[in-house]
Amino acid sequence: MKPHVFIDRTIPDEVKTYLIEHCTLDLWEEEDTIPRDQLYKRLNTADGYITSGRRIDAALLAEAPKLKGVSTITVGYNHFDIEAMKERGVLGTHTPEVLDETVADLVFSLMLGSARRVAELDQYIRAGQWKRSDGENLYGVDVHHAKLGIIGMGRIGESVARRAIFGFEMEVQYHNRSRKIEAEQKYGVTYAELDELLAHNDFVVMLTPLTDATKGMIGKRELGLMKSSAIFINVSRGATIDEAALIDALREGSIGGAGLDVFLQEPLPKDHPLLALPNVLLLPHIGSATVKTRDEMAMVAARNLVAVLQGKQPRYLVPEFAI
Repeated sequence: MKPHVFIDRTIPDEVKTYLIEHCTLDLWEEEDTIPRDQLYKRLNTADGYITSGRRIDAALLAEAPKLKGVSTITVGYNHFDIEAMKERGVLGTHTPEVLDETVADLVFSLMLGSARRVAELDQYIRAGQWKRSDGENLYGVDVHHAKLGIIGMGRIGESVARRAIFGFEMEVQYHNRSRKIEAEQKYGVTYAELDELLAHNDFVVMLTPLTDATKGMIGKRELGLMKSSAIFINVSRGATIDEAALIDALREGSIGGAGLDVFLQEPLPKDHPLLALPNVLLLPHIGSATVKTRDEMAMVAARNLVAVLQGKQPRYLVPEFAI
């Protein structure tokens, strides 16, 4: 008898076809997020669950007595309560690697957009404010030949570094839990302690996963070390920075600007103070959001889950579940 899988979002036809070969499916195909009571009802008979960010905690697991695996269509898995899942014997998988180049593209979109004030000046034109006499009020800053600091030199960090060095001839420093000697030799990047990196660079890009060690990693003190012209980019998780401290720094002009794809609260409330600041470029958590990449991530998630349900080692088991 085939295992039964619940999926709480739409998936590409190719992925659906693959899953049907191995499982019976129950799909939530509404635009709105499935309500909790309906989710629990659907999970009651499920052997596997594919999601893209639903919190997997003890309360949910109590409603899913047959569950063997949860496959998230994301790289981050901070929505997994690892201990609760281990206690229940439920494995967790995720989808790293496939999105590396796509996220690196977005980092540069935020860097270029912030540096050259793209969104701000688009609105300037649309509001009918463009004048022949405009001059320095439209100026931005250069990205090429600037100094870039990368916090978190994983695969995405290396992809960003490669674009920076070979595409924009930037000087690149990085900070990481451990030295990446191979990356240093391959790309010419240099390791720096966090304080040195913050003080030295024109752009600082946050690429760390959210862990106990990285939560609130960038706060008032760290922002105070940055150049007054520097631009801070965050595509990691909103909780890796002190958002209130960042807002203060942007308001006071103690840093030059920011480009953010992630926030403490998502979606942002309509009255959020970031929305009133002209020196920050905001995106709705779209790091991996291209058709090709999201389709590939869905297929990776499906293959991961099928492997778990067949008692095999999935390609991308969350590290905490590794034996």
